[in-house]
Amino acid sequence: MTTLAQLRRTALSYPETAELTVDGTVAFAVRGKEFAALRPDRQVVLRMTGPDADELRAEHPTARRVARAGVRLPIGDLDGQQLNHWVRRAWLARAPKRLAAPVAAAATAIAGEVGDLPRAIGSPATRALHAAGITTLAHTAERTDAELLALHGVGPKAVRILREAQG
Repeated sequence: MTTLAQLRRTALSYPETAELTVDGTVAFAVRGKEFAALRPDRQVVLRMTGPDADELRAEHPTARRVARAGVRLPIGDLDGQQLNHWVRRAWLARAPKRLAAPVAAAATAIAGEVGDLPRAIGSPATRALHAAGITTLAHTAERTDAELLALHGVGPKAVRILREAQG
């Protein structure tokens, strides 16, 4: 079952995201614009474009349209991968263009083709690092293991490979 912890990890992996709590609702915003929230009744609310909202509603019959270009549905109706996908789409819809552009470009990043990051870390880690603006081994050296591991897609194996590649 998908949880608040996974929503939190995914939402906070995007640049300039802040977590807020109001009346039991945990919300995530980028530059003051809310893009995801979990209400006390375990309904996740995602703010996104009209076409994304329509697609989400078509995939999940329990999804309902809400005011201000959003969709709400029980968090338990989304598996982890679906939650990650839709939170990303919501973040992209609300983030300023200067933040959204590198994250959107990271979706097509290929292991071994971004800066001097080693191919062995794999595509998910490459995309996560690229989305966070980390495109070289020098950039990874500036981050702690915990900071790298906090990025969705970067696991212990990728961190070990990055540290070995730094020498």
